[in-house]
Amino acid sequence: MSYLTKKSFESVREAGNTSGLAKTLTAYDLVLLGLGGIIGTGIFALTGFVAAKYSGPAVMLSYAIAGVVCIFVALAYTELASFLPTSGSVYTYSYVAFGQLFAWLVGGAMVLELSVAASAVATAWSGYAVSILEAGGVHIPVAYTAGPLNGGIVNFPAILIVAFVAFLLYRGTKDSKRVNAILVFIKMAAIAVFVFVAAPHFEITNWDNFMPYGFDDVLLGSSILFFAFTGFGALATAAEECKNPKRDLTIGIIGSLVLSTVLYIIVGGLATGIVSFELLDNSQPLAHALAVNNSKIGSAIVATGAICGMTTVIMMNIYAQSRIFYVMARDGLVSKHFAKIHPKYDSPYISVLIFSGLIAILAGLVPLEVIAKMSSMGALIDYIVIMMVVMLFRIKMPDVVRSFKCPALFVIAPVGLLACVYLLFKQIISKEGELMFTGELLIYWFIVVFIVYVIKTSFLKTKKPIEKVI
Repeated sequence: MSYLTKKSFESVREAGNTSGLAKTLTAYDLVLLGLGGIIGTGIFALTGFVAAKYSGPAVMLSYAIAGVVCIFVALAYTELASFLPTSGSVYTYSYVAFGQLFAWLVGGAMVLELSVAASAVATAWSGYAVSILEAGGVHIPVAYTAGPLNGGIVNFPAILIVAFVAFLLYRGTKDSKRVNAILVFIKMAAIAVFVFVAAPHFEITNWDNFMPYGFDDVLLGSSILFFAFTGFGALATAAEECKNPKRDLTIGIIGSLVLSTVLYIIVGGLATGIVSFELLDNSQPLAHALAVNNSKIGSAIVATGAICGMTTVIMMNIYAQSRIFYVMARDGLVSKHFAKIHPKYDSPYISVLIFSGLIAILAGLVPLEVIAKMSSMGALIDYIVIMMVVMLFRIKMPDVVRSFKCPALFVIAPVGLLACVYLLFKQIISKEGELMFTGELLIYWFIVVFIVYVIKTSFLKTKKPIEKVI
């Protein structure tokens, strides 16, 4: 039965070596891509939302918890990515481990993690861009800067930034990685400016009510902040474009994640230390915090850095999503058009264009809070799968050479798995034990994904996968 068909380990390796994607990425490129994919909306927008609604100054603790869990996941992720380098990432790992149906459902989770995340980032990008324009005397009607659920018609700036990123990715990794590197340096400089300008205004009294809503809400804040770390997983989708994937992926995934976690904690502490956490519930919390302290120049620099930072996150998410569907098309699970490579730019251009269009529509119509939570849940599901797969592969294929082995795997992986399950549960079930709105959306999403799979495999003819199956 095709539902249980598995891909062979050898076929995945062979496909990765003959993919047709240009191998242009080094370890340095991957660290920059990782920072580009991770540091964005989380630090520039969600810090304020989580601090105001859930954690207070303990947003530092929320970031630390999410970061530690992600580091556990990253250690397992890196072992998989280094010994089974494939642009399919978690989708392909689960195909080898559990079979086609499970891989299809994981692909559905990755759409939430990546495409929905890109939509959320584009929405936050719009908030910063509009504020900069207004500071310069340019006022855009709310009807064109917010979706229908927020009192507008369409969020046009969000659509515009997605279109710009799609154009870069259409032209392949060589051009997009160059733009990414420039934008990463700008946003890191902006974060440095925030730290330098904010530090003299720090007042410990702003931390007096350090955990205003209790530790339970700090954990809920952590589950939402998983959205801020999803970029590190996207690096695994670059495996087939790395010059030395075994070495480079290890450096890229772990290095970018550790650096990002440290920055998140520092910025979260300073943001809640220079203003009361209640004032951070807006679309541009870091810039607003500096403006409250009469640092308008610093505020403008941070806003500019935020725009650059969120642009790189959108770029990395669309990049990763297009590569996953490239592999799914290569396997015969989706239309072969997703696997078409541009003859000049060596990019899966049809995947890029299709997902960019869907992301633009979602960003133009849906509020940030809903899509950020949905993306976090998708990421948590993928991390749960990663922990399961890495333990299974270590048991079933202990002799396969691994350039990186997760230390104390059978301690780290179970702890990480349980932590991800618990944090996912926090977003699905309310304190009163009732299914939350986002939990309902998650269930409906996977029902639709499953129905599409059944219809596709039962009634539609699809081409055979390129790789051999067992």
